[in-house]
Amino acid sequence: MIEQKNVRNFCIIAHIDHGKSTLADRILELTGTVEKRKMKEQLLDSMDLERERGITIKLQPARMTYKPLAHSQDEYTLNLIDTPGHVDFGYEVSRSLAAVEGAVLLVDATKGVQAQTLSNLYLAIEQGLEVIPVVNKVDLPNANVEKTKKEIVHILGCKEEEILEASGKTGMGVEKVLEAIVEKIPSPQGDAAKPLRALIFDSKYDTYKGVLAYVRIVDGQVKRDVEIRMMASQKESGVVEVGHFKPELMTTEFLTAGDIGYIATGLKSVDHCRVGDTITIEGDKAHVEALPGYKEVRPMVYAGLYPLEGDAYNMMRDSLEKLKLNDAAFVFEPESNLALGKGFRCGFLGLLHLEIVRERLEREFNFSPTITTPSVVYEVKTKGSSEVTRIYSATQMPDPTRLDEIAEPFVKLEIITPATYLGSIMELMGTLRSTYLNTEYIDMERVLLTFEVPLTDIIVNFHDDLKSVSSGYASMSYDLVGYRVSDLVKMDILLAEEPVEALSRIVPRDWAHREGKRIVEKLKDAIPRQNFVIPIQAALGGKVIARETIRPFRKDVIAKLYGGDVTRKNKLLDKQKKGKKKMKNIGKVQVPSEAYLAVLKR
Repeated sequence: MIEQKNVRNFCIIAHIDHGKSTLADRILELTGTVEKRKMKEQLLDSMDLERERGITIKLQPARMTYKPLAHSQDEYTLNLIDTPGHVDFGYEVSRSLAAVEGAVLLVDATKGVQAQTLSNLYLAIEQGLEVIPVVNKVDLPNANVEKTKKEIVHILGCKEEEILEASGKTGMGVEKVLEAIVEKIPSPQGDAAKPLRALIFDSKYDTYKGVLAYVRIVDGQVKRDVEIRMMASQKESGVVEVGHFKPELMTTEFLTAGDIGYIATGLKSVDHCRVGDTITIEGDKAHVEALPGYKEVRPMVYAGLYPLEGDAYNMMRDSLEKLKLNDAAFVFEPESNLALGKGFRCGFLGLLHLEIVRERLEREFNFSPTITTPSVVYEVKTKGSSEVTRIYSATQMPDPTRLDEIAEPFVKLEIITPATYLGSIMELMGTLRSTYLNTEYIDMERVLLTFEVPLTDIIVNFHDDLKSVSSGYASMSYDLVGYRVSDLVKMDILLAEEPVEALSRIVPRDWAHREGKRIVEKLKDAIPRQNFVIPIQAALGGKVIARETIRPFRKDVIAKLYGGDVTRKNKLLDKQKKGKKKMKNIGKVQVPSEAYLAVLKR
């Protein structure tokens, strides 16, 4: 084993908006990595969207040189990875943590420990990292430092005096954080003489250099012009260049064991250079074992994106292809819908990911697509077959007589909330198909609640509902725990006794009546009246479970009568009735796109 004595690899982990990027700014400033004149807020957040929302979407590495005040004769190389905080990007965070030896755990003194602080901390502990706890934003008037420290002691089991205080905004205490990084985080281990093994923790497409693989070199060395191979995707390519992040790209002769840097591969798609994969040198005779932890990232949430104008379809496809160049987790395929025309079925990691893609389409390509209600992927087994089929919508559901079982994704949901809102949150969870697991008091005022719940129950409105019942104080985080068999059925919607495929959906059997009633009521308001009666029905198989009726227009055919025998009146009414019956058999119900949107749109 060869040790790079004066190198420290670390990352900053925190809940959204706890000040990761601002602390990273101060560290870059203090180490002189970025000149004062080039400095701007949230420097490592390269997208405008990240700056406006105050969240990190794309992780960003930076290499710094630091001389501690205590022993200034030594110079240290610090490699920082600024990670996303949101639950949707959990896999990226886990690979970033696998690339480093230590983590700075940042907690906002005004908000205390929140849900994603915990989930990211658990990931760091799983990887065996040295954790340095820091209370941030201590300069704010409403900062409650003592209470926040007690919460950190509870979740981390450290001593209170080990917790550092800092302010990313003013720079207070940042020097102490840097000294703790040098003293506590171990230097990277690795053998430069062994065959190359490099962990990809992110990748990005560059127009001139092809895909840039952001890597941590675990063993061996890599330099320009050697042939490399990705072990999971089996793709081969020649190295165009290698280098470090300063934080902009800086070419170097070679990267060696313990280094964090980039390899320009010349590949044309990030699909070939996946996060978590291992890079090795092609043709190396020694047996090389891939690094552990790689998994293929699969989209969890699907939604339809449709252009508002039919002729914008091709332009939208080009825009989505450009977005996919930098985002391997985003997938799309063409689909069409009776109401919305031609569009795309897109897969996302979660709702934030969907929101980001939508916003980038608007900003970068001037598209405001119509988005259908997000749904999840189901796994289906048919009778007499052991094969599992993945289905994305109700239209792909097999016939109920052939269906053996259907499974849906379940998540472990963690909610951190002030104890005063405990009752209203339990009430909210009672409206979902949730299983209560545990309650843990972080301190006298804050509670951690754990549930297991189907993903489909929490992907549409749950976050907004949670914020409503807790006055904005509760935070949530979820992890996929796998697929479970559920009692799910296909619910058909019939208009004038004709099934409308585009409106059918998969629902839990217990919720079918409630969901069916909601849809038929929405359609009753959205579909215009005709000259004949239109029944709107929700049905499970042959059984109607909810119905609304759109009353017809009625022409007063007896208005011209003024007296005479009653048979004259009945004759005219019978004639009208026959006409309506005939019209009902001939007339088709034209469903306007607004009616589809009322049901499909988020």
